[in-house]
Amino acid sequence: MMLQICVTFFMVTILAASAIPKPEEKRVVDYDLSDAQHFQNEQHNTQYDHEAFLGKEEAKTFDQLPPEESRRRLGVIVGKIDADSDGLVDLGELKNWIQFTQRRYIEDDVERQWKQHNPTGNETIPWEAYRKAVYGFMDDMDPRDLDKEDEGFSYKAMLTRDRRRWSFADKDGDDHLSRKEFTDFLHPEDSVRMRDVVITETIEDIDKNGDGKVSMDEYIGDMYRTSEDGEEEPD
Repeated sequence: MMLQICVTFFMVTILAASAIPKPEEKRVVDYDLSDAQHFQNEQHNTQYDHEAFLGKEEAKTFDQLPPEESRRRLGVIVGKIDADSDGLVDLGELKNWIQFTQRRYIEDDVERQWKQHNPTGNETIPWEAYRKAVYGFMDDMDPRDLDKEDEGFSYKAMLTRDRRRWSFADKDGDDHLSRKEFTDFLHPEDSVRMRDVVITETIEDIDKNGDGKVSMDEYIGDMYRTSEDGEEEPD
């Protein structure tokens, strides 16, 4: 059965690879299944599968276990994945499990940041409190440094993007985010209501010349940007 699981999981990750931008990019549409790259030097990286299957934190725990305990715990997990209890894990069950681990990661991330930005346990977080916590250092920066870009990154641009995303997530328009609204802010890729801002941010990332359009060269360059190992985009 383990062989069937591995083969099925490899099929899932192959299907997912065509839909996920390059792993080193941190776009909102990226499903961060693993910190590892899916392929390294054109070789399939099993660590990616390991983290995507178990979840990143659980994978770290498994790495510290002796082989016997690791196999025992894996058997328990397989039993949870096998929803129809037929002794086999099919493609649908494996997809559902990966979606579950991704959702668990999002919930853990939101819980951590909610406590960080809301230590007093209020019902909402105001924008100004979030801005001061994340971008407060900008208040003391030289205004000329705020507009400086380093490989396309600038603090001012990041603040502007976050402010816009905050407004999209703020469903009732009070400039405070509830727990649900804060979840949409942190992970807009997981919210149907946030699709417009996801599309806008993605286009901005690809639109290198800032003309509001994505040219063929920009699209191809984004998909096949020269990698660190020297891989070049196709003709």
